[in-house]
Parts: sequence; C-alpha cells; structure tokens
Amino acid sequence: MNVGELVAIDMHTHAEISSRGHTSLPDELDAAAGAYFGTEHRRPTLPEIAAHYRERSMACVVFPVDAEAATGTPAVPNEEVAEAAREHPDVLIPFASVDPYKGRLGAREIRRLAGEFGVRGFKFHPSLQAFHPNDRLAYPLYEAIEETGTIALFHTGQTGIGAGAPGGGGIRLKYANPMDVDDVAADFPGMRIVLAHPSFPWQDEALAVATHKPQVHIDLSGWSPKYFPPQLVHYANSLLQDKVLFGSDYPLISPDRWLADFAALPLKDTVRPKILKENAARLLGLGTPQ
Repeated sequence: MNVGELVAIDMHTHAEISSRGHTSLPDELDAAAGAYFGTEHRRPTLPEIAAHYRERSMACVVFPVDAEAATGTPAVPNEEVAEAAREHPDVLIPFASVDPYKGRLGAREIRRLAGEFGVRGFKFHPSLQAFHPNDRLAYPLYEAIEETGTIALFHTGQTGIGAGAPGGGGIRLKYANPMDVDDVAADFPGMRIVLAHPSFPWQDEALAVATHKPQVHIDLSGWSPKYFPPQLVHYANSLLQDKVLFGSDYPLISPDRWLADFAALPLKDTVRPKILKENAARLLGLGTPQ
C-alpha cells in the first residue's frame, strides 16, 4: 500500500455479504438500517468495495460483525475479509469480528486471525452483540487483542440497526455508552481503541474518554459531517486533532457524500489531512504519509 498516493483512509466500512451470498443481519434489522439512512441498501461484495475505493485513490478498513449469539445469523467469515485484503492489498485493510460470547474460544480465534491472516483489528458492536464492553466475559478477547498488538474498534451511541422496527428490533442502546469503554481502556492500557461514530447521546462522554486515555481514538463514521455536534468539531480541531479519524460507514454512507460535507466544516488546514489520512496511517502502522 502506497500511503503517499492515497487521498484518504476510511476507518469504517462493512463487509455485509459473503461470497456465497448470505448476509449477516436478519432481514428485519437490515431493512430498518436502510430506511434509517434513507438509502437503497445495496450490499457490495468485497471485490466491489476494493474497486470503489481504488477508483477514489483511497484505502479502507473493512470488517464483518459477528453477533451470532444474539441474532442467530452467522457473520460474513473473517477469513473471507482477510483473503480479500490479500488480493487487494493496495486498498483493503482487514479487521475481523469475534462474538464476545465466545469467550476463550474467541480469544484463540483472535490470535489465529492476527497470526495467520494478518488481521489488524477487531470490531465490536455492543448494541447488536448485546453486551456491555466492560463485562468480564469479553476480557479474554481483549487480552488476546492487546497481546497481538491489534486494535479494538467499538460501536458507540445510537445505531441505525433496528431503528424504526417494532421495539427497535430488540436492540438496546444502553450497551453503547462509551463510558463502558473507559473501563476497558483503564484495564488494558496497551490496547489501542477506536470509538466509532459521533456517540449520540453520549458525545461528551466519548470526548472525555478520548482526552483522558492516550490509546483511545474516535472515528467519525455513520453521520454526515454537517450533523456533527459542535463540541465534536471543536475537539477535532484542537485537543483531539491527532486522535480523530475519517470513517464513512460504507455502504450505508458513501465516502463521496461524507467528504463533500466534511469540506464545509470549519477546520484548520493543518487538521484536515490528519483526520483524512495521517492519524489512521500512524494508528495502523502504515508508515509516514508523504
């Protein structure tokens, strides 16, 4: 991957369909997410994701979400994501997902995926997976992530999954308070963490955690930048300028739309390249951007 030639690094894209055509969300939750984002929810394949980003001279972190214990639906296989990244190393950066209810079995899976497949990080979606990040059931997984030097990425705040469905599709928002991740950051100081999304309704909590814990970052995915809370923009432009990361939430939000709205934010010229590429390159160990 030639980081110097990239326009941006998107830290948040989803692998939503396997090579065999199965999806990782029940139909009700999937339909609710499409309605929430106001899009026709097309699910690109991994090669299509690679082509989409290559056309834009961007790279992206791509991952499935393993919530099989809660939903009964298997995730897109982690190995497929890793193999696609091997086939498209110029644009795809592989993350994986392991259901926290797998416990020590999940920890072994994390070590295998990091060691054999070169996976760079692991995605958790507490609301969908139905667990509090500071629940000790997940600690064996964090031990493995810290040991392998990979990254833990946590969904935080509101979610479009289940939004508008009866009872929210059974999804509970309480699991996505970033203060739970503060405990994790304190207990695993060697584990790099990303809080995904503007953390509505806990934006101030997310900013406090990222300011206080040196290994905690924030990605800006899942929202158009024109809707960002003012305090998030302020911190991104000042105290957290080295810890905030571009993320789209593709395919639910396109990088084109996100970047067009990002251009209108009142950010310093020195801060924009940090958010778009430099911070992610450093976090991912991709070298110094030129």
